[in-house]
Amino acid sequence: MIEAVFESVELKHRVFQEAAAHVRPDALLCSNTSTLPITELAKGVDRPEDFIGLHFFSPVDKMPLVEIIRGERTSDAALAKAFDVTLGIKKTPIVVNDSRGFFTSRVIGTFLNEGIAMLAEGIDPQSIEQASAQAGYPAPVLQLMDELTLTLPRKIRQQTRAAVEAAGGTWDPHPSEAVIDRLVDEFDRKGKASGAGFYEYEGGKRIRLWPGLRSELGATNHDVDLRELGERMLFVEAIETQKCFDEGVLTSVPDANIGSIFGIGFPAWTGGVVQYVEGYPGGVAGFVARADEFAAKYGSRFAVPESLRARAKEAAAVA
Repeated sequence: MIEAVFESVELKHRVFQEAAAHVRPDALLCSNTSTLPITELAKGVDRPEDFIGLHFFSPVDKMPLVEIIRGERTSDAALAKAFDVTLGIKKTPIVVNDSRGFFTSRVIGTFLNEGIAMLAEGIDPQSIEQASAQAGYPAPVLQLMDELTLTLPRKIRQQTRAAVEAAGGTWDPHPSEAVIDRLVDEFDRKGKASGAGFYEYEGGKRIRLWPGLRSELGATNHDVDLRELGERMLFVEAIETQKCFDEGVLTSVPDANIGSIFGIGFPAWTGGVVQYVEGYPGGVAGFVARADEFAAKYGSRFAVPESLRARAKEAAAVA
């Protein structure tokens, strides 16, 4: 059984409770959630050992990847079944451990937020779109955000903030948040599905960038380094990926590389998000040095994890 309802813990719990009487007692129970922790969702079923995440990507008929998410109580047998199901429907599986947003949603979120942060800096939206295209992303960043809708990432952000604060943490606002909130609340622009987002639409077709990005948000600066803008998007995704390794969400380099290319559109020329770091000019040390420049210029979201800095020091010592 694969559930694919809206991103609400309560709704998903209710669906599984209602379905319990209609499925076999050994049926594999899967959720197609993109962000909600599988361990939390498993609390709504009587057989948490048979519960697992099967995260498909949109459009499902075209996207080859399935992210299999193992919860704290997911059994080895359930994981094996999920792997077989994924191969049986001719998809490519990667396996990750549980966390809010897992691997793919966490990482692509940094890409989207970085593009929107550039708007907050006053950079013209056409330059932002051009930079992401030149970096090799299959869809420009603001266009992709429109297709995903502005309201879903905002809801995910609000849920994540609530979870962080409930755990006693402090929420560090991202510069993209104010832009998204303003578009949704002040201008009622919620993305392609609602007919208005970063772009304007007619009959469901994208027409042009919304002029208000320039007139209302003041994003008119074309005097930018497109290569640096593209690198910023690549770097935030690579840094978040390393955090996923450090937290045990990712355990395999091939899963990270394959998942980044086939699931979230990380530029294929890089060989994947981990390979991008390895292949950066100067290797890991070169990546860390460049990230430090970005951190000094743009903030702590470019601060590399100590695990990556340690690898850079090791590489420098060998050299």
